[in-house]
Amino acid sequence: MAEGELKYVHVDFPPKYDGGQSMAARDDQGLAGTMVDLTYNCMSRQVAARFGRSPPPLPDSLNNGIMFSSPNLVTTSSAVSSGSHLVKKVPNKSCTLPSMGFSSSRAAINHKKPIELSHLPKRPPVDIQFINLAYSVSEGRKRGYKTVLKNVNGKFRSGELTAIMGPSGAGKSTLMNILAGYKTSRLSGTLLINGKERKLRHFRKMSCYIMQDDQLLPHLTVLEAMTVSANLKLGKQTSSIAKRIVVEEIMETLGLVECCDTRTTNLSGGQRKRLSIALELVNNPPVMFFDEPTSGLDSSSCFQCLSLLKSLARGGRTIICTIHQPSARLFEMFDHLFTLAEGQCIYQGSVQGLVPFLSSVGFECPSYHNPADYVMEVACGEHGESIPKLVTAVNNGKCNNLNQQQPTASATETCIANDIIKENTDKVLVNGMAEHKSGSTVSAPGMTCTTSLLESDESLNQCKQNTGFPTSSFLQFYILLKRTFLSTMRDQTLTQMRFFSHVVVGLLIGMIYFGIGNEASKVINNSGCIFFTVLFLMFTAMMPTILTFPVEMAVFVREHLNYWYSLKSFYFAKTMADLPFQIVFSIIYVAIVYFMTSQPPEAMRFVMLLTMCILTSLVAQSLGLLIGAAMSVENGVFFGPVASVPILLFSGFFVNFNTIPGYLQWVPYISYIRYGFEGAMISIYGYGRERLSCSEAYCHFRNPTKFLEEMDMATAQYWIDALALAGFFLLLRCVAYFVLRLKLRSKK
Repeated sequence: MAEGELKYVHVDFPPKYDGGQSMAARDDQGLAGTMVDLTYNCMSRQVAARFGRSPPPLPDSLNNGIMFSSPNLVTTSSAVSSGSHLVKKVPNKSCTLPSMGFSSSRAAINHKKPIELSHLPKRPPVDIQFINLAYSVSEGRKRGYKTVLKNVNGKFRSGELTAIMGPSGAGKSTLMNILAGYKTSRLSGTLLINGKERKLRHFRKMSCYIMQDDQLLPHLTVLEAMTVSANLKLGKQTSSIAKRIVVEEIMETLGLVECCDTRTTNLSGGQRKRLSIALELVNNPPVMFFDEPTSGLDSSSCFQCLSLLKSLARGGRTIICTIHQPSARLFEMFDHLFTLAEGQCIYQGSVQGLVPFLSSVGFECPSYHNPADYVMEVACGEHGESIPKLVTAVNNGKCNNLNQQQPTASATETCIANDIIKENTDKVLVNGMAEHKSGSTVSAPGMTCTTSLLESDESLNQCKQNTGFPTSSFLQFYILLKRTFLSTMRDQTLTQMRFFSHVVVGLLIGMIYFGIGNEASKVINNSGCIFFTVLFLMFTAMMPTILTFPVEMAVFVREHLNYWYSLKSFYFAKTMADLPFQIVFSIIYVAIVYFMTSQPPEAMRFVMLLTMCILTSLVAQSLGLLIGAAMSVENGVFFGPVASVPILLFSGFFVNFNTIPGYLQWVPYISYIRYGFEGAMISIYGYGRERLSCSEAYCHFRNPTKFLEEMDMATAQYWIDALALAGFFLLLRCVAYFVLRLKLRSKK
């Protein structure tokens, strides 16, 4: 049977329930049970019951979703409520994790109860409340400001899966970005965390933001990416063994064991989404924001993704996500709904209360209609002028009056336990209820969930801990250096293609200019060979960086905004990891060309030429880094070569310096190719080189000094050229660093 394929499942129904119209029940020779074809033909009946319409008699639990603690186990609500068998997911292959020693093939079979994330750090539960929240954006000097959010109010509670819905341009992403702390300017209103004013820096440490596009480094495996996340997000107080256990527990719980050795570029859409969640789950954030988590996924993957989010919420986390237009099956899985239209709230409350609320203000949702589709139609004005009426009803508290509150923990649903509370915060009573410090109780889900949403001694508003990053700058640099070096080694564009291009082009140039290095009659051709060497190393260093760095930039923005590491650690690691490759490739090319073209067999001249070529390539790579940080790939690929044209034109090869007009005499001083070419020429023909051999009757440039005078380089100093290139390298690297800082600020 193919992976994930479900044909039949044995389900024991209660005596009063006959299975409904969608399930063809039959007796099986006296065996208690029913063979059920999982076709979900009863979806309309379940949706009707879920959203407040006249439901047929169904079991107490109407949740037909997969509430699982491991995607290796798949159940239906009927199976959960009646305690029937679980359907095993058959993995593709076996993948053994190092420390615990289990494989994915055994993990799907041997577990009799859900995996509990018992080793995660303890975190306090978080309720987010916003009052009179307003936000505006600038439309230019003449047009002024546009108000995106108009005094919205709401509260998102821990233990609930909250959806922010609305038409395009309603302000969904803006509201979530404000709650996550990514937008702080031109903002008014009050944001409260557990009833107290939010301290942004500390709140950002305790929350995570998972973007719509899963930005992952393509050349790392799942296990390597998880290990890097654990090393960066868990501090020194956590041992390496504990980190490894956390990684393995999360991977097993989220169904990533079977693909632990797969590179992220080869993962499916659902696996990439689960990996994005797993990477942020390492430090157990109590608040998780998701931007369109179901975007780009098929219906089955969407259902599994939301089932995972609901399990995370049941573990005590505050899960907030924007979603555009979910199906009825997905819509009923949300606990709390916050609907926006034109920057105003037109409904907030439980999903079950949406249809009664719309009915109370004169909008009757047809029984066959998906309530999510219908409320979107109402928000878009397809059923008349509705927004003022709905906003007034919400402000008058009609949502609260009609809202049917849904319990935050159910004994029939499993959840991913996450140590959200301190161990001494609650005690489990004999009747399965957990007693709060405040005296209230919640249902304890037995074996499937070890923690409930209780008060915590730890407070987000009391910043007792250091508000910096979990690890030191040096440790961040070391981890990122290893990761960048490994990614570069596996990147065909940055390694294999560059290596072969340096070898092939070096051999080609060597054959074209073979043996001309000591020939006086061919010094012009030899200068062309030297210029092409500098030119080739410039482009091979600059263009791959322009093409690949924007991908790394997207990953960096995600990880930095989620408080993995600092900008300086990332930037220094990126700089240091690129140096060995660029130096090695330059040595390979220069060595091939130097000896094939019979340049002077002197070690000093070879080292001087090599040094000048390496410095030129490093400057070009820095320029590519700057362009890649400031522009998209499309713009950078165009701008990079175009910006190189004036640099090449004033390099001294095409036009001598004394020929350039006076009003342009300053341009060669900002051309780094000028310094690289001039230093290379001095390395070959300067420092008192002997007279060249001449195979013709007359050789005008038999004296190397005479040729340098012709090129207007006789008075040039090698060390000045080397210092100039080093200065360009440092300057461009510093400028690129500040460009990255500005780009990060623009994201906020």
